[in-house]
Amino acid sequence: MFVVIGWVVVIGSVIGSFVAEGGHLAALMQPFELLCIFGAALGAFVVSNPVSTLKKTVKALPTMFKGAAYSKDKYIELIALLYELLQKARKEGMMALEADVEDPESSALFQKYSHVLHDHHLLEFLVDYLRMMSSGNINVIEMQDLMDEELATHHAESGIAANAIQKMADGLPAFGIVAAVMGVVHTMASVGAPPAVLGEMIAGALVGTFLGILLAYGFMGPVADLLNAKGAQEAKPYQCVKAVLLASLNGYAPPIAVEFGRKMLFTADRPSFKELDDAVRATKTPKAA
Repeated sequence: MFVVIGWVVVIGSVIGSFVAEGGHLAALMQPFELLCIFGAALGAFVVSNPVSTLKKTVKALPTMFKGAAYSKDKYIELIALLYELLQKARKEGMMALEADVEDPESSALFQKYSHVLHDHHLLEFLVDYLRMMSSGNINVIEMQDLMDEELATHHAESGIAANAIQKMADGLPAFGIVAAVMGVVHTMASVGAPPAVLGEMIAGALVGTFLGILLAYGFMGPVADLLNAKGAQEAKPYQCVKAVLLASLNGYAPPIAVEFGRKMLFTADRPSFKELDDAVRATKTPKAA
């Protein structure tokens, strides 16, 4: 929604100011200039990226129009799951989690938290490290290093599409100059034409530079920035899980360990201490009953 609003503001501001100064919209209608710029940029994009990157980019573009996968409520759900897992391990031992970890889809505990259960990548991240913890003799520092490496890989993969689009955005002004130069060449070849015709041809050539810069900084560049921001948001659930599990390995009780995870979240999505405390208390209610 906000992506479309932003694009409308960009187009409205640029075209509106042009018309307000007495410009003629017909002068900006240069479909072949647009074909030259965007077609060349798209071709260079295909050449410079492997097939895997092209697929990731096509898959990532629709996410621009979607909200964040994790809201405050979903983070509370994730942290409540972590609390229940750690509380069970604290009371019954880490081996008590073996059945939950080996088949989370059949686990009554995991089934209470459907959003986490349906997030297959995060679920795999969680159960893999719980499995390592249940095996015993796990070194906290080595586990932290391994988590950092995995998160770095996840961050690099999530930024592939954004980086590819940013490179395309960086090249668009240059392709705009290419289109403008071709227009000037065409104009010079028609130097015997009347001044009014030459003026129209020169204006059309300059539109190429205008389109290249506008597409780069008004459209493609912001798309790359948005995808990078979404990648940072997607990493937060993993960082939350990492913080909670490492706190538990360092000997903190589950109520304190989950507080480590809460503090890792962005303030816009971070539940308050009371909200998290209420969620944690709610997990005890069925047992008390």
